Amino acid sequence: MRYSRVRLGAFGYELPPHVIASTELEERLAPVYRRLGLQEGQLEQMTGIRERRWWDPGFRLSEGAARAGRKALSAAGVRPSDIGLLIYAGVCREGFEPATACAVAEALGIGGSAAVYDVSNACLGVLNGILEAANRIELGQVRAALVVSCESAREINELTIARMIEEGGIEGFKDSLATLTGGSGAVAVLLTDGSFGAAGHRLLGGMHQAAPEHHRICRWGLEETPEAEHVGAGSARRGGQTRREFMRTDAVAVLKHGVVLGRRSWEAFLKELSWTPEQVDKTICHQVGLAHQREILAAFGMPPEKDFTTFETLGNMGTVSLPLTAAVACERGFLGPGERVAFLGIGSGLNTLMLGFDW
Repeated sequence: MRYSRVRLGAFGYELPPHVIASTELEERLAPVYRRLGLQEGQLEQMTGIRERRWWDPGFRLSEGAARAGRKALSAAGVRPSDIGLLIYAGVCREGFEPATACAVAEALGIGGSAAVYDVSNACLGVLNGILEAANRIELGQVRAALVVSCESAREINELTIARMIEEGGIEGFKDSLATLTGGSGAVAVLLTDGSFGAAGHRLLGGMHQAAPEHHRICRWGLEETPEAEHVGAGSARRGGQTRREFMRTDAVAVLKHGVVLGRRSWEAFLKELSWTPEQVDKTICHQVGLAHQREILAAFGMPPEKDFTTFETLGNMGTVSLPLTAAVACERGFLGPGERVAFLGIGSGLNTLMLGFDW
């Protein structure tokens, strides 16, 4: 897919107030560490993540997304009335219905003839939202679109830590390691047809690939457990069963199959944009952790100095990670005018989506 009329006009983002160090999580997991003979510092050593952010308890996702949205609109000089499409693309949502996007739209003053809805595709949500917006702009259906997301890792981390302490086995530790990398944050990406003052960064095109045979290796949802088990936060009764929130990831399988799919996607992406690896000036990847970054860049033949990361201090913020990392890279001058920039997204399922920009 190629584009000629789409510009990335501005980013906006919001970081939560609470900084949670990996050592703090390990202190809470002390009974598990003692039982398994693990040394303090293992979490950072295995993931490369020193700390992450959490929102206040009960913080509304739509509020975080709206804060990020206001910043993007202000940065681009675009009015809420100019927005023809608003997409909320987070894994975390405020309910099954209505769409969380509706609460964000109300907070921002977006309505009327604007299309307002949610998009969900694991950690690829925002990139899929960008694609939705780009298609509408390219077709001339809208002049400006806003894609927002807000993720919260506090609740699932607290539930996971409680379950790990209760179960205590090495398999539970392995399945929960990826959950402990989770961070929180909010982001907004504003896309336009280039008619709103500053031209922005030109979206050239992209490519997506899927390997749905691997959809079982990373799961987050509700599972049924016997009613006799403990029922607390994150649980709900249904008949004689308790439905409890859970997240489990086979991190080794995700890395193995993700690299294979990523390499296939990278080759298709370069062919679609008529680029060679040497012509790619900068990359922004999904922020999983150190091992993932090293393996992906090596598979693509890309040097680490061309890549910008935030996972060390922000963790894996799901859908927020890649666009927020791009925003920070832009602020710090890492992405320069005229550079060819590749957004390299991957999400459980497994799915990939890669976008190329003339920055």
